[in-house]
Amino acid sequence: MKDIVDAILADSAEPADFSALPVPESYRGVVVRKDEAGMFEGMASADKDPARSLRVRDVPTPVPGPGEALVAVMASAINYNTVWTALFEPRSTFGFLERYGRTGPAAARHDLPYHVVGSDMSGVVLRTGPGVHRWRPGDRVVAHCLSVDLESPDGHDDTMLDPGQRIWGYETNYGGLAELALVRANQLMPKPAHLTWEEAACSGLVNSTAYRQLVSRNGAAMKQGDTVLIWGAAGGLGSYATQLALNGGAVPVCVVSSPAKAGLVRSLGAELVIDRSAEGYRFWRDEHTPDPKEWKRFGSRIRELTGGEDPDVVIEHPGRETFATSVYVARRGGTVVTCASTSGYQHQYDNRYLWMNLKRVVGSHFANYREAWEANRLIAKGMVHPTLSEVFPLQEAGRAAREVHRNRHSGKIGVLGLAPTTGLGVEDAAFRARHLTAINRFRTGPS
Repeated sequence: MKDIVDAILADSAEPADFSALPVPESYRGVVVRKDEAGMFEGMASADKDPARSLRVRDVPTPVPGPGEALVAVMASAINYNTVWTALFEPRSTFGFLERYGRTGPAAARHDLPYHVVGSDMSGVVLRTGPGVHRWRPGDRVVAHCLSVDLESPDGHDDTMLDPGQRIWGYETNYGGLAELALVRANQLMPKPAHLTWEEAACSGLVNSTAYRQLVSRNGAAMKQGDTVLIWGAAGGLGSYATQLALNGGAVPVCVVSSPAKAGLVRSLGAELVIDRSAEGYRFWRDEHTPDPKEWKRFGSRIRELTGGEDPDVVIEHPGRETFATSVYVARRGGTVVTCASTSGYQHQYDNRYLWMNLKRVVGSHFANYREAWEANRLIAKGMVHPTLSEVFPLQEAGRAAREVHRNRHSGKIGVLGLAPTTGLGVEDAAFRARHLTAINRFRTGPS
């Protein structure tokens, strides 16, 4: 790998230089193993440890097929889908790989006894397969995580509706927490020139997800002046949703879980912040009984902050713990956009507040290529900034995933791939200097 890294770090390297580089027969990747899928059986989710199941191993290098690219990964990031993979819940991802493998010879390469995980990446193209024309060796890129063939008519209006769409590094193999990654060419986007490798790697999944939820016609189609309630506003998804709301002329109401996280979202420009821990909200009386009085208390607090307005849009991702509250507090005719259920998938809510007040619940899953491209373009323009807090070496990816699982992080946690250290990869230093304060807001640990 040394020749590849040296070429990437050399400012004078040309496309021909990368085309001539030998590709190693194997590389290091963060994997879970199929024969260990039962290791956490009988344990509560909170007691499972991703650091036990995520291992760094040498794996054979795949050859890019038609429409694919092999990328040297300089950095990646931890997303909650990697935590789910590591915990083998709600089901083992090897089931995804098996089903994918049955769809054809090219897909069969993904059905392996190990799963290389990771759904974010920044790096440099090394090889392209037949039919790839836009990208060439030496291009600096980031990747979004939508893998799709587009063989169904259902996907041609919105690729997320294609029955064959999959999330790369979660429902496919050869993900981004590695030294090399195999992606479809239509996952690639230009790396923002003012960012380091690790900063560029941390935004693809969550920023695109937030863009679709908030801005896209496929989500809430947010407009200027909307009040937007954002759960977990200092986290990976929430920190981008907060920026998109502010950038689009909306008024975010940011829900956080500590004074430190309240300070972080205020540093983004948010003024209306609820520290749910400090204010003692308990939306469930016990495991089986929700507490409508707490919904109402929470709604009253929102109105107090907004001058009497209920949220036009609720960005919902905690799931079971907060979903009933989200439905209750949304304004009449408002929209609850849900993209995950990190606290549980079985949602219980009072449907009267939905149907009698003409509210909408919109399911939102990642983003299509156009939405991801527009979200990345905002970052390249310096209108939205990465919310990277800490960076771990590849060998410690399991520990990084543990921090996300335990909710001991703010923003995104990055993981270095081939980059030998942090701080590399900046091409436009002057543009970076103008935005450095914003870029550094979320840095809370070693980087």
